[in-house]
Amino acid sequence: MTETKTCVPTEIALTAAESYRDPFHDVEVYVRFTDPTGATRRIPAFWAGGGVWKARYASPVAGTHAYRSECSAPTDAGLHGAQGEIVITPYEGGNPLFARGPIRVSEDRRHFVYGDGKPFFWLGDTWWMGLCRRLRWPDEFAQLTDDRVGKGFTVVQIVAGLYPDMPPFDPRGANEAGFPWEEGYARIRPEYFDMADRRLYHLVESGIVPCIVGMWGYFLPWMGVERAKQHWRYLIARYGAWPVVWCLAGEANLPYYLTEGFPFDDREQVHGWTEVMRYVRDNDPWHRPISIHPTGLGRLTARGATDDESLLDFDMLQTGHGLWETLAPTVETMRRSRAAEPRMPVLNSEVSYEALMDRIPAEIVRLMFWTSMLSGAAGHTYGANGIWQCNRREMAHGASPHGGNYGTIPWDEAMRLPGSGQLGAAKRLLEEYAWQAMEPRPDGAEWESGGSESEYRVPYAADLGAETRIVYAAEARPIRVRGLAADADYRTILFDPAAGTAASLPDQKTDSRGQLTLADPGYGHDWAVILQVRRRSES
Repeated sequence: MTETKTCVPTEIALTAAESYRDPFHDVEVYVRFTDPTGATRRIPAFWAGGGVWKARYASPVAGTHAYRSECSAPTDAGLHGAQGEIVITPYEGGNPLFARGPIRVSEDRRHFVYGDGKPFFWLGDTWWMGLCRRLRWPDEFAQLTDDRVGKGFTVVQIVAGLYPDMPPFDPRGANEAGFPWEEGYARIRPEYFDMADRRLYHLVESGIVPCIVGMWGYFLPWMGVERAKQHWRYLIARYGAWPVVWCLAGEANLPYYLTEGFPFDDREQVHGWTEVMRYVRDNDPWHRPISIHPTGLGRLTARGATDDESLLDFDMLQTGHGLWETLAPTVETMRRSRAAEPRMPVLNSEVSYEALMDRIPAEIVRLMFWTSMLSGAAGHTYGANGIWQCNRREMAHGASPHGGNYGTIPWDEAMRLPGSGQLGAAKRLLEEYAWQAMEPRPDGAEWESGGSESEYRVPYAADLGAETRIVYAAEARPIRVRGLAADADYRTILFDPAAGTAASLPDQKTDSRGQLTLADPGYGHDWAVILQVRRRSES
C-alpha cells in the first residue's frame, strides 16, 4: 500500500513479466484509479526504461484509492491486472499547489484559479532551455528558482528538450543524460526525463507551476504528427499528475530558420499541431489547461496558431521584441483577444525580453506589463536574455542557425536585471486589490495637457469594481482621470514602478463631472496611481 497527501503526486511501478524488442512502441500501459467517491480516472503509464513502466497519480480527495493496470499485451501478468491501493490523507503544508490544488481556468473564463477557486496570478518567467545542462543541477537551478520565488513569480515556461534556436541534436541542448529522443526519433529516452523530473519537481515543490512546452514548432515536420503524439502521450503520463499547464508547441506557425522563404506563416505546420492538440485534449485524463505559443507574421495569438480555437483553454500572445514600437501591437492584440469568442484568459507569453541584444531596458519591460494588465490580461510572462537560452560565462548559447546572436549576458547576471523585481513588486501591489475583477477603461484617463504622438502612448486605466480605479502613466506627465464618482473624496496611493514602492497621498476630490487631475510625481519615469472612493457627496 502506498501513502501520500492530497494533491501530492505519487508513483507506482510495474515490471513486465515478458520481454519486448521495442518496449516503447510495442506496449501501452494504463492504470485505472477509483477514488473513494467511486469516480474513476484512466491514467497512461510511461515507459521508464528496461522492463519498467510507471504511473503517477494525485487527487484532492482523501481516503483509499484503488487501482488496476491495463496493458495492450494482456498476457503479461506484470503489466496487466496488477492491483493495489493508495491511501491519501489531507495535506497540511504551505505549498499552495498542494494545499489549494492545481490551477485551472476560472468560471468566468477571465483568469486562473487554484483548484479551490482562489485567484491565481500568472507571473511567468521564460526558461525555454532550462532543462539543459548549461543551467546546472542542482545548485544553479535552485538558485534561479529561489530568486524567482522571492520576487513573486508563479510560473516558469520551459521546453521539454526539443529547443528553439538550434538544429536537432545540437550538443547545446543536451542535459546530463543526453537528448530526449534517439537519433531519427526512433524512440524516447527515459534517462533524459529522469533528469528533467528533478528540475521540474523542484519548481513544483517551490510553488511554481511549470508551463511545459512540448517542443518548438518546427520539429513537427521532422518528427511527423504520430511521433509528436507519442511525445505528448509521454509528457501527459510523466507530468499530468503534477500541477502543470500545457503549451503544445513554441512558435507553432514558424518553420525552421533555414527553410526556403523563411520567415513565413506555416499553415501546414499549424494543421499538424491542431491535430496534436486535439489528441492531447482527448487523452489527458487530468484536463490540464492547454494553449499554444505563436510567433508574429500577423498572427500574434494562440488563436492564430490553431485551426480550432475551441481546443484552447487560454490565449498566449507573442507581440514583439522591440521598444516603444511594440506597444501598439501589444495593446491592440490584447484587446482583440479579450473581446473574441470563445472567451478565455489571455496573457502575453513573450514580449520585449529584458537586455535582448543588449537593447531592451527595464522601462520597456514595465511598459509591457502594465499596459497588458490594464488592457485585461490574466497575467504576464517576463523574459530575460541570458536566462531563456541559459548562457554561461564560459559557454554562451552562441549563434542561431541563421547566424545571429541575441547576446552573451550569463544567466546569473540576467537574474539580477531590475525588470524581474519590478514586475514582482507590481504583482504584489495588484494582489492587494481584486485584480481578477479588473475591467479596462480606455476612456478612464488622459494626459492633462492633451495630445499624444500615438493613440497608444496614453495613460491606461482599469476599474476594480465601482469603487477603485488604477491608472498607469508611461511618461512623467500630469494626468486627468475621468469617469469617477462626482464630488467624491478618493483615497490615493501613488506607486513607483521602478522602485516598487507605494506611498499614500492626501485624498483627492473629484469635480461635478467625476474628474480629477494628478500632477507628475517627479520620478522622471513612469508612475501609477490607485484611487479608492472614500466619501461621496451627500447632495
